[in-house]
Amino acid sequence: MTAGNRTLEKEKAQQSCREETPLLIAAKMGVAEMVEKILNKFPVAVQDMNSENKNIVLLAVENRQTGIYQLLMNRKILGDSVFRQLDNQGNSALHLAATFGEYRPWLIPGAALQMQWEIKWYRFVKKSMPPHFFVRCNDKDETPKEIFTNTHKELIKEGREWLTKTSESCSVVAALIATVAYATSATVPGGVSQGSGKPVFEDKIQFQIFAISSLVALCFSVTALVFFLAILTSRFEEYDFEMDLPKKLLLGLTSLFTSIASILISFCSGHFFILIDELRTAAYPIYAVTCLPMTFFAIVQLPLYFDLIWAIIKKVPQRSYKKTSH
Repeated sequence: MTAGNRTLEKEKAQQSCREETPLLIAAKMGVAEMVEKILNKFPVAVQDMNSENKNIVLLAVENRQTGIYQLLMNRKILGDSVFRQLDNQGNSALHLAATFGEYRPWLIPGAALQMQWEIKWYRFVKKSMPPHFFVRCNDKDETPKEIFTNTHKELIKEGREWLTKTSESCSVVAALIATVAYATSATVPGGVSQGSGKPVFEDKIQFQIFAISSLVALCFSVTALVFFLAILTSRFEEYDFEMDLPKKLLLGLTSLFTSIASILISFCSGHFFILIDELRTAAYPIYAVTCLPMTFFAIVQLPLYFDLIWAIIKKVPQRSYKKTSH
C-alpha cells in the first residue's frame, strides 16, 4: 500500500469519525452508561444518524449490542419511529440482525452454539418489529429471512461438522460403557446359593450398590447412545440449532457422565468382595484413584456442558468484547 493510499484511508476514517456523534459511537461500542446519560440530557439525540442513515437502533443491532438494544426498548420516551429506521440500502433493523459478518461477537464458544445465539438474536429483534417488516425487501430485493439463510450457510456447515465429530466420539465411549455395563449387570459377585438360588451377598450393602449402579450404567449409556445417534441422523436445518440439537447434546452428555460414574461405582463395589478383610481398608485409596479418569473427563467436558446449559437458558444472547469489528 502506497503512502498516498494510506493517507486517503486515514482521511476517510477521520471523516467517518467526525460524521458519527458520541451517542452513535457509544451505541456501536456497547457503552450503555454513556448512551443512557446522553439520552437523559439530550433526548433529541436519539434522532442522530451517520452517513449511512443508521441511527442508534440500527448500529446496536448491526454490532450485536444486546445491552444497548434492551436499554432502548425499555425507554418509554422513545417513539416507534427509531425502530423503523432504514439505512441507505433499505435495510431495517431486522435485515441487520439477520446479517452474519466475519467476526464472532457472541460470548459463547463453538460454531453450533454461535448459530443458536444468532437465531435467538434474530428472533429477539423480530419481536420488536412491526409484522410488515418481516417480509420487507431492501434495495437488493432481499427479505430478512433470505439474508439470514444466505449469510449463515458457512456457520451451519461448521456447526454440523462440530456436532458430528462430538457425537461420534461420545457414541464410541457410550457404546463401550454399554457393553461393559451389560456384562457387569449379568454377573453376580460371589455366585448364588445352591439351595435357594439367591445371591450369596444379597444382604451386603456393597452388593446392592453393585446391582443398582450396574443397571444405572447400562440404562444411561444406552440413553446417551440414542441421543448421540439422534444428532448424527438429524437434518441439521438452521432452526434445529436453536433448541433441538443443543438439548440432545446436553441430554446425551448428562447421560454419558452418569453412566461413567455408575460403571466406576459398580466396579469398585463388585471388586470389594474379592479382597480379604485386612486389605479392604487399604483399597479405598485405590478406588479413589480409579475415579480419576472420570474426573479428568469431566474437567475437560464440563466447560462445554455449562456452555450448553447457559446457551439454552439465556433468552437474549450476550455480546463478547474480546473481539470487535472495529
